[in-house]
Amino acid sequence: MERRIKLLGTGKYLPARQVTAAELDERLGLAAGWTEKKSGVRVRHYVTGETAAQMGAIAARQAVAAAGIALSELDCIVCASGTAQQEIPCTAALIQEELGLAGTGIACFDINSTCLSFVTALDVMSCTMALGVYERVLIVSTEIASAGLNWKQKESCVLFGDGAAAVVVGRTPDHEASRILGSAMKTYSEGVHYSEIRGGGTMLHPREYVNGYEDDFAFDMDGRKIFRLTSQLITGFVDSLLASAAVGKKQLRAVIPHQASGMALRIMQGKLGFSAEQMVNIMEDHGNVIAASIPMALHEAISRQRVARGDYMLLLGTSAGLSLGGIVLEY
Repeated sequence: MERRIKLLGTGKYLPARQVTAAELDERLGLAAGWTEKKSGVRVRHYVTGETAAQMGAIAARQAVAAAGIALSELDCIVCASGTAQQEIPCTAALIQEELGLAGTGIACFDINSTCLSFVTALDVMSCTMALGVYERVLIVSTEIASAGLNWKQKESCVLFGDGAAAVVVGRTPDHEASRILGSAMKTYSEGVHYSEIRGGGTMLHPREYVNGYEDDFAFDMDGRKIFRLTSQLITGFVDSLLASAAVGKKQLRAVIPHQASGMALRIMQGKLGFSAEQMVNIMEDHGNVIAASIPMALHEAISRQRVARGDYMLLLGTSAGLSLGGIVLEY
C-alpha cells in the first residue's frame, strides 16, 4: 500500500462572482437565514464566463509555481472532476491547451468518480508513479456546479459553488519521508440513484432535452437517503483504512473531508471522533465544489500552515455511486 509520493505544490481558483446565502434566500423565496442555516454556506462562487479548462489552468499554474518546476516538466495531466466541459475530448486535453502546452505530447486523460474524483486520481496515479510510469503528474479538479443546479430542490441547490484546485505530485527523494500510507474505495450501488444527473449520456441524449425530460438534465439528490446509508458505513470504513495504514486517529494532524454540507461535516466529526482542530472546514466561504472540494481544502490547509512536512493527513469523502474513499498520507 505504501507509495513514496510527494505533494509538490497546490493551487486554487474561485470565480469573482460571490453569491451570498441572503441572495439565495431571496431568489428561492425563503425566510431570511434559511439558506445559511441549512447549508452552512455563507457565500459561494459562480462563474460569469469562465470555462472549466480556464479555471483549471489558473489553479494549475499556481500549483506548478508552488512546486518550483516548469510546465514543460510535467509528463501527465489528469482532470479529476465530476463535471466535464464537454463530452469529447477529455477536459484534461482542454486544460493542456489553456496552459499553452499544445504540441508537447504530455499525456492527458480524465478520471471521474464524482465528488471523490481527486482522491481516486491521486490513488491511481500514485500507483502508476510508484511503478515508474510517470515522474511528475498534475491533477486538476475543476467544477461548474452552477450549470446543473435544480432550483426546484432548495435543499441541494444552496450547497454548491464553482471553482478549481490543482496539485502537482512527484516521487519522493530518497532523503525525505513523504508517502501515501494507505488508501481505499468502496462502492454500494444500492445508493446509485440517490445522487444523479440522468440526462446527457446515451440513455437520455442531449437532443431529448426539449421532449419533456428537462428535469433529468439537472442535479437530483435525496440527501436523507445518502446520509442514512453513509452513516451506516463510514465508521467501519475509516477504522479499516486507518488500520491498514497503521495510523491512529490522534496521530492525524489534519482530516480533509469532502465539503458536502455544514451539517454533514459536523456530524462526521462527531461520529468519527475527530477534534475540531483536526477537521479542515472551508464550507462557509466555498460551498460544495464537488470534486474540487477536497483539493481546495488541502490547498487551504497547506497555505494556512495547518500542516507541515512529516504530518499525517486523511483525505476522506463520499460520492455518487454510493462510494466512500480515503487516503492516509504523510505530507
